[in-house]
Parts: sequence; C-alpha cells; structure tokens
Amino acid sequence: MTAFSLAQRTYGQTTAPTRTARGAEYDILVRITRQLINAARKGRGGFSDLCRAIHDNRQMWTILAGDVADSDNALPEELRARIFYLAEFTHAHSSKVLRREANVAPLVEINSAVMRGLRTGGGS
Repeated sequence: MTAFSLAQRTYGQTTAPTRTARGAEYDILVRITRQLINAARKGRGGFSDLCRAIHDNRQMWTILAGDVADSDNALPEELRARIFYLAEFTHAHSSKVLRREANVAPLVEINSAVMRGLRTGGGS
C-alpha cells in the first residue's frame, strides 16, 4: 500500500482531477499530526487517543519507508535515505512515548518538517 493508496482509503473516492499524491500525503500528515497534538494535550487521560495516533503515525511512516525503499521511486537517493531514517527514528521514538519514557514533540516536529517540505515543493 502506498501513501497515496492510504489517502484514497482515508478520504474516500478521489475523483477531483487536481488531487496529487503530494497533496494527499500532506493531508494525511496534517490529520495524524493533529491527532498526536490533541492526544498529548489531554495528558494522562488521553493515553488511549495517543496510542491510536501513534499507531496511525507508525502506519504512515511504514508506508513511506516502503515507498522510498522501492528502486522505482523517483526521489533522489539521498532524500529517500533520509526519509527511511526518519521512519526508523519515528518507530523507535514512538515506543519510548508509549512506555512514557519520552515526549511526543519530536514526532510532531518531524511530521511538521515533512509537511513544510511538501508544501514548498522540497525534495522533488
């Protein structure tokens, strides 16, 4: 499953001709990042929401890692390697957050940085 496939499943049928894979990725990042922020703001009472948000975030990063690991991916090799590293970091840090050993802020910052890159056209 690609990030675009996840976007289609998440947002329903995409029939708008102006919809791009980059836009879909951006929208998914926005949704998941909001989930992370909102759950973190709830504190201890929002732990189940945080678990769901982290699950969604990990799923998204797993898909992104799979996409950039594909030899047919058109992104520059260095950018693909950075994205793959971010996916690995996200998975490891998420485990620490779930064990209440770390804060969710780095996950939010990573997603936000990727959103900025998508919005400005970085990495294409």
